[in-house]
Amino acid sequence: MADSDDQQQSEYVTLVSSDSFHFIIHRKAALVSGTLASMLSPTSQFAESRTNSITLESIEGHMLEKVIDYLYFHERYKDAKEVPEFVVQPEYALNLLVAADFLDGMPLSWSMNKHTYCI
Repeated sequence: MADSDDQQQSEYVTLVSSDSFHFIIHRKAALVSGTLASMLSPTSQFAESRTNSITLESIEGHMLEKVIDYLYFHERYKDAKEVPEFVVQPEYALNLLVAADFLDGMPLSWSMNKHTYCI
């Protein structure tokens, strides 16, 4: 029988964008973000730690999808010796910078028009 600790530590979490798109992702990928990790911590007072669902009111669905792509990219290559570039379309750059700032500590690095941008 599953207890509440098992429920809190679900393998998956749901991220909900400001325009109500729901993305179910692996908890491990979500924990790349300091903000998401804090909200999902079983020792936190956030309701999200119990519901395993986080609504991101400041991030639209198409941007959240790109953020999630990066979370998985980071998880996949975090220990790799050679990491391919994470390419972002220039028109997404500003919104992704804002999202990365909000998500605290996402070591976001990408390439646009032969320039590399890092946070």
